[in-house]
Amino acid sequence: MAIDLSAYSKDTVGKLFDHSVLPKNTTEKDVREGCKVAREYNCAAFYTPTAYWLDVMKEELEGSDVLLGTGADFPWGMQDAYMKAVETAHLVELGAQSVDICVNVSAVRDHRYDVVKKELAAFKDAAAGAKLTKAILEVCFLADDEIAAAAALVAEAGIDYVKTSSGQFEGPSMEQFLVMKDAVKGSATKCKVAGVKFPRPQNAYAFILAGAELIGTRATPAIVDAFDQLRGIGLIPSPAA
Repeated sequence: MAIDLSAYSKDTVGKLFDHSVLPKNTTEKDVREGCKVAREYNCAAFYTPTAYWLDVMKEELEGSDVLLGTGADFPWGMQDAYMKAVETAHLVELGAQSVDICVNVSAVRDHRYDVVKKELAAFKDAAAGAKLTKAILEVCFLADDEIAAAAALVAEAGIDYVKTSSGQFEGPSMEQFLVMKDAVKGSATKCKVAGVKFPRPQNAYAFILAGAELIGTRATPAIVDAFDQLRGIGLIPSPAA
């Protein structure tokens, strides 16, 4: 179901965003500052790419409703289904609440959908203790028919969100997002966009208007702070009179 942005304000729109700190050279200071941003902007979740930071995240986000997010086999997705499931179960055991899997792009490109189906099922079972599950397709590497096929398998597996990208490579085009969205239409699986291109504020809200229900980004402050300006010029709809 499409998000009605007219029902949001700058103070509430943060729940449409997962804030993240992803670079490989991340420090504890970076993670703590990222957690503070997620709190300040009332985000849905805060993500780092590894379980290494979960204890720091727990400490910084204690008492908030910002979910602790991380991913299995991030960002490459090249481990087999068994190893992805083992890592996923470990993440949940350590306290991760929103858990991603990076779908095997090589398997998708080779149309080995049996491999993808197996890893998604194993991930879903292993993540049973998490509040949310998300599967990353990395659409920049895929043809439209491959995006559609992989997204349909995510929905079939009962995963909460299908996600365009890890944010580590090229972000999605609007056309790629729409292919993904159409593939899960009528299912309970929702759509998340990551890797939003510049200019990020305009593009992030455009994806929401097109049907994305979450945006993953390292630029939450810039996007949320632009809310009133973009409403003022008509890009974001105003509340009904």
